[in-house]
Amino acid sequence: MKTRDIIFWILVVVSIIVILWYLFGKSPTFEQTILILIVTIVFGIGTKVAIIGEKINSIEKRFGVLAKDFREHLNKK
Repeated sequence: MKTRDIIFWILVVVSIIVILWYLFGKSPTFEQTILILIVTIVFGIGTKVAIIGEKINSIEKRFGVLAKDFREHLNKK
């Protein structure tokens, strides 16, 4: 597991705890509960965007190599 995965799961657990605390204990305000939930969701989305960006960069590199191979193949004829 990467550190971003660990941080995400810690935020999920904290969000669940705060939601349950709000439902049963009425200690945190509704706004605080929503804020923690939003932070968790935004961090999760940011993590997914970063992973997708890494994959796109990898695909671009592979297509660059493939294009080079095609150019070499066409020049040999």
